[in-house]
Formats: sequence, structure tokens, C-alpha cells
Amino acid sequence: VLDLLAADYTFLNERLAKHYGIPGVYGTRFRRVSFEFSAERGGLLRQGSVLAVTSFANRTSPVLRGVWGLDNIYGAPPAPAPADVPALDESAIAASLPMRERLAEHRSNPVCASCHNIIDPVGFALENFDAVGRWRDHDGDNAIDIAGGLPGMTGFAGVAGLETGLLSRPELVADTVTEKLL
Repeated sequence: VLDLLAADYTFLNERLAKHYGIPGVYGTRFRRVSFEFSAERGGLLRQGSVLAVTSFANRTSPVLRGVWGLDNIYGAPPAPAPADVPALDESAIAASLPMRERLAEHRSNPVCASCHNIIDPVGFALENFDAVGRWRDHDGDNAIDIAGGLPGMTGFAGVAGLETGLLSRPELVADTVTEKLL
């Protein structure tokens, strides 16, 4: 189960490799492709399928990604949002702001912050990936801040830090993933 997170390989065909900008993969057959020393690919958290399903059609969602990671990998699902909590009013927030600043409104409200201070850092660690899982260092003109965290752990940066944090609790990850699969 831990290899699902720590894998330094994935399975690609030519079409998918081109989509993600990975050279040297030809033909329609899916095959194992190794990534020595790559921060961009390999492992479950870097899979386009996981990253796309935890995004909106037009942008990433640190909240969806954070909830998914906490629930399905870390085994600590956050409580559901209260029914009367309004959705983030995206029309009132400049789309040109970095995602972290766009979500700051939730974290500034003490009622929202109690959950968002736990959820958002997990999702922020995955912000190098766009809504369909392509690697990026900038969101528009803004450099991406990938500082993240997990409950009960010190902070980290990016997907590699998130994986290291998760893998530091191997029994918890194995139990959670096994339970979800069953």
C-alpha cells in the first residue's frame, strides 16, 4: 500500500505522455515509465486522475484535495461543513489572486478557520498541479506557494513533503487505504 504513495513510476501511453509533457513514450499501449529524481510524477498523489477529480473544471481546489487526502489517505476526515455556511463568493475575489489568498476569507472567519486550517494546508501542498494534473510553477502571473501541513505534524513544502509526512505514519496510511479499498 505504501508503494502507491512512494512510487517513482507510473503507467502511460503516448497520448497521455504528451498531455503531461513527458517525452519518449510512443504508441497506444500503456507501459511502466520510471521517473528517477522527478518531483513531478510518480505515486498516487501525482496521478492526473486523483488531481482532476479533486478540482473544479476551471481551477484547482485545495479544499477538495485536502478533504480527499485527509479522508482517503490520512484517515482523519474533517467534519462536514455546517449547512448554513455560504460557499466562497468567487465573484467578490479577484481571480488573479493566488489560490492561497483567494481562500484566506474562509480562514479569517473563526467558524470556518477551525476546519480550513486543517484542510487547506494539505491541498496547498498539491498546488503545483493544475486542474487536470499538469505540473506548473506559476498560476497566471503568481508563483505558487506550496507550503503545507498535516494535523499533528510540522509543516512541509509540496507534494514530496506531503508524501513524506504521510509515509511517516505507515500503519495509519496502510489501514486507511485498505479500509477505503474494502
